[in-house]
Amino acid sequence: MNPKNLNLDKLRQDLIIRDELLGHPMTFHTTWGLFSPKAIDAGTHLLLKHLEVQPDERAIDLGCGYGPLGLSIAKSAPQGSCTLVDKDFVAVDYARKNAQLNGLSNVEIFLSNGLDQVPAGQGFTLAVTNLPAKTGKEHYYLFFNDIRERLEPGGRFYVVVITGLRQFIARSFREVFGNHRKIKQGKSYTVAMATRE
Repeated sequence: MNPKNLNLDKLRQDLIIRDELLGHPMTFHTTWGLFSPKAIDAGTHLLLKHLEVQPDERAIDLGCGYGPLGLSIAKSAPQGSCTLVDKDFVAVDYARKNAQLNGLSNVEIFLSNGLDQVPAGQGFTLAVTNLPAKTGKEHYYLFFNDIRERLEPGGRFYVVVITGLRQFIARSFREVFGNHRKIKQGKSYTVAMATRE
């Protein structure tokens, strides 16, 4: 076997991340092509640092990737649940694998464009997303309106975005939810929240 093949075999192996999220030691398997495959990204860490999760939370993680946000929320809500959705089938496969790896049974994971595959009538007390920077504003508005429809009164929606998008988030949250609160602004990322009134 030539050395080139050996390197390809190594590249095909899962990458393994171990980190502490919301106070829980967690393990994630990832692969090349998924967002932030070698480590939990700084935006996710910032959001989790400023997130309060109730033990009976019914949460949704929109664009879950391999699952760091949604699975750590599920771990923190043993009497609740977390629904994870992503439009990338590889991300969904890894999120499912990571739910098993971390011993979580209070999760549902769907291949879904936004919320279109999430069962109708399913409501949430908490929604989170690490918004991709490279998508159209129309796409964001669809997400925000869909989330608003599914949040129960008093439900909270947290986003982390690159800081360059913070003004847009503030404007669109006020339009869609009627409110906006900047939770934390860092040099690279901003965490914001809206509430379903």
